[in-house]
Amino acid sequence: MSSRSRWPLWIVSGSAILFLIAPVLLLIPMSLGSAEIIEFPPSKIGLDQYRKFFNHPAWQSAVLNSLQVSVMTAVFSTFLGLLASLGLVWGRFKGKGLINAFIISPMIVPLIVMALAFYISLAKFGLLGTKLGLVLAYTPLTLPFSVLPISATLRGFDRSLEHAARILGASRFQTFTKVTFPIIRPGVFTGAIFAFMIAFDEVVIALFICGSTAVTLPKKMWDVIRYEIEPMLPAISTLLLLLAALILVLVGLLQRRVARRMTVG
Repeated sequence: MSSRSRWPLWIVSGSAILFLIAPVLLLIPMSLGSAEIIEFPPSKIGLDQYRKFFNHPAWQSAVLNSLQVSVMTAVFSTFLGLLASLGLVWGRFKGKGLINAFIISPMIVPLIVMALAFYISLAKFGLLGTKLGLVLAYTPLTLPFSVLPISATLRGFDRSLEHAARILGASRFQTFTKVTFPIIRPGVFTGAIFAFMIAFDEVVIALFICGSTAVTLPKKMWDVIRYEIEPMLPAISTLLLLLAALILVLVGLLQRRVARRMTVG
């Protein structure tokens, strides 16, 4: 396409991107306001809302709960995702397609349905309002996002490296820890990052399960929006945007590393 014929495409694409990100970008200047209400443009610029957030015990407790639940979810989801990926990619058995569809199903099933199912199930075991209950509910939700990148990495893995290690006398465990895992590690870390971020941002299931004793940051933000409008909400949202941007950079670096290793292999 010539440069003249491309400019309408650039205009349409740029307009679409601006339409999508403009409301999000407005949060950044709003977060710098020092008034007791949310205002745009802010009448006074400062970091008061950020200071209030970092010095507020209830908000910091919610952040700590979210971090703990997200880390535990990422660990469990990545471990199960690695085992599932090894079986689905390298295993030879009937029903692989059915098992794979079952693992991927949380990406399709409405969250409200999953939330209700977990609420009923966890209530029978007295796990409502606990961090363990949140982890148990988040693990199936994040499992597909762990399986997909790990499986993609395993499909590009040259298994002749394993055979060479076994011929040289390495055990199965040594072969996995010394040969297989170091090569697929970027895919495993990518799955863990996705699992962490999804668990950290999830709010629908949290509304059903966390109660008043295991309140996460998204649940706390929902309660504040519903019952009162805190002027620090744009500041919190801006911090979450920065976290999401950092996650995207890490995922991009890991994907580039995976592609480089697959090219070398």
